[in-house]
Amino acid sequence: MAGATGRTKRTGPRDMAAGVALLWGERERPARGPKPSLTPGGIADEAVAVADAEGFDAVSMGRVAAGLGVSGMALYRYVPGKTELVELMVEVVLADVPDLADEGPGWRERLAAWSRRSWQVYADHPWLLAATAMRRQIMGPHQLGWLDAAHAALEPTGLGAADRQRVIVLLIGQVRSLAQQSADFDAEHAREWGRLTGELLERHADRFPALTRAIADGAFASSGLESVDFGLDRILDGVQVMIDEASA
Repeated sequence: MAGATGRTKRTGPRDMAAGVALLWGERERPARGPKPSLTPGGIADEAVAVADAEGFDAVSMGRVAAGLGVSGMALYRYVPGKTELVELMVEVVLADVPDLADEGPGWRERLAAWSRRSWQVYADHPWLLAATAMRRQIMGPHQLGWLDAAHAALEPTGLGAADRQRVIVLLIGQVRSLAQQSADFDAEHAREWGRLTGELLERHADRFPALTRAIADGAFASSGLESVDFGLDRILDGVQVMIDEASA
C-alpha cells in the first residue's frame, strides 16, 4: 500500500543523507501540489505525547498515525521510518537549548545549571533514556546545541577539547544514571524493601554492623534532587583539580 506520494514503508537500508535532511529541515519541498496535511514536527509532537503517556515501547508508526487520525502508511510520506521518528522526538524534547549566560560568570555555575536542566528533561521524559541509548544516531540542531552550550561553558577553563568532551560525557553519564534510578523507582516496592531489610538487619545486625549503623543513621534517606547535587558537586570538584593541574 502506498502513501499519498506513492512512498511506501521502507524495506531496504536506511538513507542516512535523507535522515539528516529531514532532521535539519533541509528537504526540498515540492513547488506544486496541495499543501501537506501533516508535518514531520507535528508527527514528532504526537509521538512524544504517546511516549510520555504510554512509554517508549508504545510508539509505532501505526499508533502515532491513529492519534493523528490518518492511516499508518500515510506517515511515510513525511517520515521514512521509526528510526527517523525517534530522532525527531529527541529534537522536540531538547528544543529548549539552555542559554547559560545568566547562570553566573564561572564555568562551574554554568555547567551545574546545564546538568540540572539535562536531568529535568530526562525526568520529564523518561523514555529519552531508551531513545538516546549509546549508538551513533544522527544529531539534530537542538541536540548539538546542548553539546555546544556545555563546551562553551568549559572553554574558559583552558582544558583541551578532548578533556572538555570527557567531562561532558561524565556528566551525561551521571545524569542518565540518576534518571534511570528515578524511572525505575516504585514507592510501594521501596517501602516493602525497607521493611524486609529492617527485619533482616534486626536478626543479623552482628554480621553487618557498619551497614546496620549506616541505615539507622539515614544512609538511604535522600531525595533525587539531593542525589543530583551530590554527584554533580563531586564531579565538578574533580574538574577543578584538572583545571588547576593544567594551569600549574
